[in-house]
Amino acid sequence: MSDDLAYMPATELIKNYRAGRLSPVEAVRASLNRIERDGKKLNAFTIVDTDAALAAASESEQRWKTANPKGLLDGVPTTIKDLVVTEGWPTLRGSRAIDPDQAWNEDAPCVARLREHGAVLLGKTTTPEFGHKGVTDSILTGITRNPWNLDKTPGGSSGGASAAVAAGMGQLAIGTDAGGSIRIPACFAGVYGLKPTFGRVPTYPPSPFGTLSHAGPMTRTVADAALMLTVIAQPDARDWYGLPYDNEDYSNSVDGKITGLKIAFSPDLGLDTQVDTEVAEAVFNASRQFSDLGASVETIDIDWPVAPRDILLIHFTSSVAKMMSMLTEEQRAKIEPTLIAMATEGEKLDMLSLKTAELDRVVNGIYMNHLLAQYDLLLCPTLPVLAFDVGQPCPNDYVDDPFGWIPFTPPFNLTGQPAASIPCGFSDSGLPIGLQIVGPMYGDATVLTASRAFERARPFADKRPKL
Repeated sequence: MSDDLAYMPATELIKNYRAGRLSPVEAVRASLNRIERDGKKLNAFTIVDTDAALAAASESEQRWKTANPKGLLDGVPTTIKDLVVTEGWPTLRGSRAIDPDQAWNEDAPCVARLREHGAVLLGKTTTPEFGHKGVTDSILTGITRNPWNLDKTPGGSSGGASAAVAAGMGQLAIGTDAGGSIRIPACFAGVYGLKPTFGRVPTYPPSPFGTLSHAGPMTRTVADAALMLTVIAQPDARDWYGLPYDNEDYSNSVDGKITGLKIAFSPDLGLDTQVDTEVAEAVFNASRQFSDLGASVETIDIDWPVAPRDILLIHFTSSVAKMMSMLTEEQRAKIEPTLIAMATEGEKLDMLSLKTAELDRVVNGIYMNHLLAQYDLLLCPTLPVLAFDVGQPCPNDYVDDPFGWIPFTPPFNLTGQPAASIPCGFSDSGLPIGLQIVGPMYGDATVLTASRAFERARPFADKRPKL
């Protein structure tokens, strides 16, 4: 029964709390039991605050007994990625350069909103140092593993979050995404991850990766992600880029249909990338499912005006260079070599290169806006590869091109559209495969509607890794 509770969707937990059939204390204990039993196998957490979680669950229990819940997520077990500042807990960002012995007295906007709505925070999940790579390992916390195969990576940089969600260690997780860091691990760990429209979810402090960075939900069901987005999309004046608040209840999106939608499908996003045959087959079959659901699906060619990778590397490395410039020499001496190498590349850039990259980004953004004015959604693989061995920064075939295995997620950090990774099958070896669903700017609800329609046709939340 404990495992069943740990895997019960947040929406179902809340129904049971309301009916008096279940206590938040029981649900939180179930998640904590999963962490105690299998947490060391995965290494998904930097902090697990058992006492605080149980105390919060007890308070939630009393509120439900008096039919006075605090908000939409009262009593739901939730985790926070260790890039996101959280009052009372160190935010070390996977780095030895951050002093843990300091005042931690502020919540990021998404954490503040979760607390206001009664979510029970279990702890903080692992990340590579400052979230700089697509796998989750660091000098500080070691290697985080994939629940579906402990020899494989769960992806990154929100790999701790994806592993925790997949393994029943909290129904909801906050991830961040500056180049795919929600969608990559969602794909590899077989969970749902949504990078919302840029500015939809307020962030603070400002990310070193600037306007590439997004915060968003990682969950086992689409309905849970919609509920979570409704909460964390609420406004916060600390985010200078935050969108005007539209008071959208994204849970309404999960009841919609996709009949009549016009959907574009691209097998390689126009990036001339070799896609693993099992991935290609699963994603193609997933695209056909949308036709069966009443949408019109058309395979298209995409012709980016400027190679997204070229733009991304300039933005990314210059951001890392700026971040490193803010550290002392003593701190820099503790930084991982791969991050220092990125900073070194960024330091070589001149102003003309930076301004050119900014304008190139605009050109690609306009191109994608035009494309998604012709189509309601765009489908493509989340990743061209299956999860690979832990302890490696990239698959063996990409050692000469360590960013080559993540071509499909960064373009939408550059252009800002909402994009989700949804499980669409498994390889013969039992590894999850992800489909990326991209919507027009501000079309988060449409992405959720399509995701839920696909989920109804091909349920995935009932599948559990055997740890």
